[in-house]
Amino acid sequence: MECRKLELTINSANDLREVRRVFKMKVYAKVLIGGNDKMEKRTPVDNHGQTNPAWNYAMKYSIAESWLQHHGTMLVIKLYCKRKLGDRYIGEVHQSLKQLHDYASPMGGSAVVFFPVLMGSVESQGRLCFSYRFGEKVAIEKQMLAESIASFLIDTPSSDAT
Repeated sequence: MECRKLELTINSANDLREVRRVFKMKVYAKVLIGGNDKMEKRTPVDNHGQTNPAWNYAMKYSIAESWLQHHGTMLVIKLYCKRKLGDRYIGEVHQSLKQLHDYASPMGGSAVVFFPVLMGSVESQGRLCFSYRFGEKVAIEKQMLAESIASFLIDTPSSDAT
């Protein structure tokens, strides 16, 4: 099976929709690739930026090369405001992995991009900035991949800590 490493850094957002009236907004991002809940990762909560949070938080993924061959596999970044009575949804960015790969390929496989934050089918207020880099294609045996994924799931701290 052919795979690539994807290094994704959630940098910042600006001019987000204000979802709290009384208290400060404390924003974090959830990242999901290909609809696979086991690949979900989160940034730490930004306690100071409010509608202009900054994380500069790096995440690493191993993705199947086949995911870069069609537009169906999506990178989804959802933004939330942390609250004691349940987190409030701010908006999200959806981008095809193929589109991101094709855009970055002429630049050595990496890019810094800005996308509008959407809420449903309408554009919300704000932009999200993230950078990414695709590694070289490597062949991985299925057994090694299964062991790697099992090791990753055991070693990854719970997302409940944020």
